[in-house]
Amino acid sequence: MSVRVRRVYEPPEPDDGVRVLVDRLWPRGLSKDAARVDEWPKGLTPSAELRRWYHAGEGAYEDFARRYEAELAAPEAAELLDRVRESAGKGPVTLLTASKSPDRSHATVLARLLEA
Repeated sequence: MSVRVRRVYEPPEPDDGVRVLVDRLWPRGLSKDAARVDEWPKGLTPSAELRRWYHAGEGAYEDFARRYEAELAAPEAAELLDRVRESAGKGPVTLLTASKSPDRSHATVLARLLEA
């Protein structure tokens, strides 16, 4: 299973496989043609409350990841996660985020869960 995380602003690459946007909002200044997004499961994104809490600097990344994993256990999110996992079982999947620090974002949490 091949799952990787990239910034959505980076140009698409041939080995990206299925390109999944994992942000709730469309990336600013990027056209849909340029992004080449195959899927956009908004139900996989962290809740607004969790995002605000994390970006306000109120908690460590590890706490954010734990809380986000708990949110992903909800039925709708779990179903979407299973769909992306199924895609990853068939070929490469690239999780796309506009985050300036993808390695400390929800996309990395998703990648870890998908590869488990």
